[in-house]
Formats: sequence, C-alpha cells, structure tokens
Amino acid sequence: MSLTTDERRFMEWWERDRHKYERRSRQLWLGLPAGAAFSIPILLNFLAGRFWYRRADAVGTSQFNPIVLVVAVALIGGFMGYITRRFKWEQHEARYRELSEKQRHLTSEKSIGEETQISQ
Repeated sequence: MSLTTDERRFMEWWERDRHKYERRSRQLWLGLPAGAAFSIPILLNFLAGRFWYRRADAVGTSQFNPIVLVVAVALIGGFMGYITRRFKWEQHEARYRELSEKQRHLTSEKSIGEETQISQ
C-alpha cells in the first residue's frame, strides 16, 4: 500500500509552499476575511440595538465612544483572522508530518521486504 495521488500532491504542494504560509503577516492578511465575518456581525448587532431595545440605546449613546468600538472590532477581527489561519497552517503541517511518517514507514517496509527476498 502506498500514498494516494491526493496525498502525494498535498505533500509536494506543502513542501513547496509551507514556509510561505508560515509567516505571521501572511497568516494575518489571509485570515482577515474570516475575521471580518466574525467581527462585522458584532458591529451590526451593536448598531442595530437602538431599534430593538430603547433603554440600551439611551445608555449606549450617552456613554458611547466610537473609537473604542472601531478599535475593539478591528482587534477582534485581526485576532480571529490570525487564529483561524494559524490553526489551518497547523492542520496542514500535522497532515504533512503524518504523511511523511507514513511514506517513511512504507519505504522502510519495502526495503526490508526486498532484503528478505534477496537473502532467501
């Protein structure tokens, strides 16, 4: 039994591109859409709160600082984007290591089998 075509293609791709995706700045930029998908609903919920809860609107507008809201949403978005991409990189790295170990194990079994055939 050997590696499937998909497994071999993944290993070739990850060997070639793993260091490109490892950089933190790249993980942040690639993860920003996921972070925005998480943080924009928070912003919309806050802004839509004035329509469904009048008392909260009165308190919120009297003590509201838009800079704090923007900074908080940006930090949440950036953090979630970075974490999601870092997690995906870790998953790819773990899969690559498992497949490398599987390939090494299959290669060593094959060479042991050839040695026993030669010695017989």
